[in-house]
Amino acid sequence: MKTILFPAAERGTADYGWLKPNYYFSFAQYHDNQKVHFGLLRVLNDDFIAGGGGFPTHPHDNMEIITIPFTGAIKHKDSTGGQGIIKAGDVQIMSAGTGVEHSEANASTTDPVTLFQIWVFPKERNISPRYNQKNFDASAREDKWQVVVSPTATDNALWINQNARLSLASLSSGKSLSYSNAFIGNGVFLVVIKGAIKVSEQQLGKRDALGIYETEQFTIEASADSELLAIEVPMH
Repeated sequence: MKTILFPAAERGTADYGWLKPNYYFSFAQYHDNQKVHFGLLRVLNDDFIAGGGGFPTHPHDNMEIITIPFTGAIKHKDSTGGQGIIKAGDVQIMSAGTGVEHSEANASTTDPVTLFQIWVFPKERNISPRYNQKNFDASAREDKWQVVVSPTATDNALWINQNARLSLASLSSGKSLSYSNAFIGNGVFLVVIKGAIKVSEQQLGKRDALGIYETEQFTIEASADSELLAIEVPMH
């Protein structure tokens, strides 16, 4: 097993007033040659959006874009006709495919939104753009993995145009949890949303991340109540 540590304190940052992002990978005006992507995971932005703030209409193509809010709610509208309010507990995915324009805005004029925005390179290029969102019961991830994004229908998750899988878990202090790859040869970008864990003697705290590859399984030990996100992606 090989690992790459992405400490929370070493992420890229910016301050646009209404938007305060933390970048795990090079994005916008932040660039680090050592942090461009992890396999086919291209973007993971940890965003704070102030009340009344939002991204105006802008284009994307040939990218799988996932949004996971933690607090507040975000309003989405796109050129496929997809629109909705995405709140904590929901997960949204958009396959940009041949091209789509969309806007995202804080649904509140006063309360902030915190969320992860994730971009994964697609398996097939130039598919018809797609949009979907779903609410997931947090109790179904207590001390186990809850698959929220997958190309496999049996996972009862949002569909993604890639051999990739996103899973959430709430792991109690003192408990351990194993992760097994859905696809042979994939890597896993493991993010500690909050809490404290250990993976193969590597200690991780809130918002730290660990890229794990060249293994099909690993075990996590929680030293505090923790919330986790596992982003499994092809490495090539």
